[in-house]
Amino acid sequence: YLSRNQLTVLPPRLCQLHQLRTLWLDNNRIRYLPDSIVLLHSLEELVLQSNQIAILPEGFGQLSRVTLWKIKDNPLIQPPYEVCMKGIPYIAAYQQELAHTQPALKPRLKLVLMGLKDAGKTLLRRRLMEEDGQSEDTGSLEAGSTQPRGFPGQQQDVGRVPVGKGIEVMDWTADAERGLTFIVYELAGDPSYDVIQSFFLSPGALYVLVVNLSAYVPQHFYSSVGYFLHWLSSKVPHAVVCMVGTHADLCAERELEEKCLDIHHQIAQQEKRDAEGLQSLVQQVDEALGQDFDLRCSSPHAAFYGVSDKNLRRKKAQFQYLLNHRPQILSPVLPFSCQDRCQVRRLRDKLLSVAEHRDIFPNLHRVLPKSWQVLEELHFQPQAQQLWLSWWDSARLGLQAGLTEDRLQSALSYLHESGKLLYFEEHLTLREYVFHNLPRLIDILNIFCQRDATVLLQKLLSDTQIDELRTTQLHHYVEGFLLHGLLPAHVIRLLLKPHIQSREDLQLILDLLEKMGLCYCVNKPKCKPLNGAAAWYKFPCYVKNEVPHAEAWINGTNLSGQSFVVEQLQIEYSFPFIFPPGLFARYSVQINSHVVQRSDGKYQIYAYRGKVPVVVSYRPARGALQPDTLSIASHASLPNIWTAWQAITPLVEELNVLLQEWPSLYYTVHVLCSKCLKRGSPNPHTFPGELLSQPRPEGLTEIICPKNGSERVNVALVYPPTPTVISPCSK
Repeated sequence: YLSRNQLTVLPPRLCQLHQLRTLWLDNNRIRYLPDSIVLLHSLEELVLQSNQIAILPEGFGQLSRVTLWKIKDNPLIQPPYEVCMKGIPYIAAYQQELAHTQPALKPRLKLVLMGLKDAGKTLLRRRLMEEDGQSEDTGSLEAGSTQPRGFPGQQQDVGRVPVGKGIEVMDWTADAERGLTFIVYELAGDPSYDVIQSFFLSPGALYVLVVNLSAYVPQHFYSSVGYFLHWLSSKVPHAVVCMVGTHADLCAERELEEKCLDIHHQIAQQEKRDAEGLQSLVQQVDEALGQDFDLRCSSPHAAFYGVSDKNLRRKKAQFQYLLNHRPQILSPVLPFSCQDRCQVRRLRDKLLSVAEHRDIFPNLHRVLPKSWQVLEELHFQPQAQQLWLSWWDSARLGLQAGLTEDRLQSALSYLHESGKLLYFEEHLTLREYVFHNLPRLIDILNIFCQRDATVLLQKLLSDTQIDELRTTQLHHYVEGFLLHGLLPAHVIRLLLKPHIQSREDLQLILDLLEKMGLCYCVNKPKCKPLNGAAAWYKFPCYVKNEVPHAEAWINGTNLSGQSFVVEQLQIEYSFPFIFPPGLFARYSVQINSHVVQRSDGKYQIYAYRGKVPVVVSYRPARGALQPDTLSIASHASLPNIWTAWQAITPLVEELNVLLQEWPSLYYTVHVLCSKCLKRGSPNPHTFPGELLSQPRPEGLTEIICPKNGSERVNVALVYPPTPTVISPCSK
């Protein structure tokens, strides 16, 4: 165990430790590993995260017995980061492939434009991608290519790009001489797209946060800038951000300077507040660790009551991780006007210089086997315009690239992890397909984020053969969709008519949407439906109605207003900085396989696990100093409280798995005091969520509630029967 020792090199004689099974080297300054490390054939745990390792030694895949493997937060280029994160077998496959074919270096970087709806992202993208910054109606193209992602050779008239189309993606060869290509993602500023936009935020990308300077006022800093920085930093640790202020030509010189300085100043203030808050939390954990564990357990008033030293150290490590991975905001705001060629060139040069900085983007120079690069190009050739390929079609392309079927899996896995295509190798149905056509897939996602009834009806009524009765029915379906998020499968097929040709195509798309957390089947049959019964799908992000009986249940009363003679169990997640956009809607889909008889509201789900009721509730922050909360609750009589734990445990575990998609998100978990809930207290006492992962202390039967010294809470209402619930600090 050699963690946190400021080591820079390892001795080559390390290979003489033939019986070594565990080697932890995380949080050092190691730049390379000795070649002899591959001879440690007994190694079972190898932890290398948070170093400066760029290249792994040849033959690294020989460490086949390693089961605990951690490598994140290293500037890896060979193998690429995406390959290393998949594990030793994938590293072995990469190195074997590299030995079979010559290496290929193809510099490509993901460039993501984000900001409010009227920030000017589309026009900025069009001007950047033009050859010399001439007026937009010339439709001139960058020398090299300006084309929709995935179809080399098919050029697009950038002077005619529609505004407000949703999420768009395309390739931009920004420097033809050096072959530097940006994969440009323009995110929608409309909150309707929140449920899908986080899929497009990933490590190793350059983010451009766009602000409309002509409309900016200091009072709206958070909605224009601060919110996006919180969102991005929670999803992408150490994200690289370039601030750009558009419509600079509409501001007077002094106004322009004042607004840019204000944005710069408020960003610094927000970062300082966040860092100081995290430092304060680290200090609180240190103080708790300085106390004896028995002392922490002696009084429920104590901070981190009952939390083990092990969980406290994990919690401190989590806070340190958040502190060490703040966003990298590269410079003050760059003013930008589409009318000013110098500003257009300056921004383009800035993006190129940042992209080519090896310390910022080491992954730009990653080395790939030539066969993997050829496979990628074959998947994106102009004739491959269908929405997906079957596994066997992809395998045939693999043979053309020189990849046999057993070597194809690793290549597809890399292309999936690096965002070039979608391949879900662990999904029972979807693993038979490769979704290589991202522009068309994004078109489909955009359809289901569309909240304009007129646009939806136009798609449904495009068939001139539809009679008046059918038109009325479709109007009814659209109204139900926009209010309750419900659509039958045959109407979904009409909406997707240009993209799908058969019922099998439709089912595949619906499986994909469910995998992404966008919808679930309300009446999924266990076998083939009889008499052609229609399958209905629910899109939780569209639900607008409230469910009052769920609110009454959470407050401890039934519909007639009488109090329950049962104990309530409630786990609450608090999000002080930001609640991830679209999280509640996606979580609604994730838990569907665990519940029955569900009733959804905009912010609540009332359902059953077997015969035990559960309620999931989201409560938006009621003020600047209050956090958003998401709670999972159930109830049962005290002798049967284990049934309530059984009911909520899978739901808590699903939420923890989903939250791992936001590795830099700060949140806390608490168990609410059952006695306080029964009294209807507006601010019930909370016990630390870390207790969920700890065994019940021997001999302890009751805990005093600090809110009322005479109240005693049965230990079964705070600790689960077995510590199986994943705690947030264990990720």
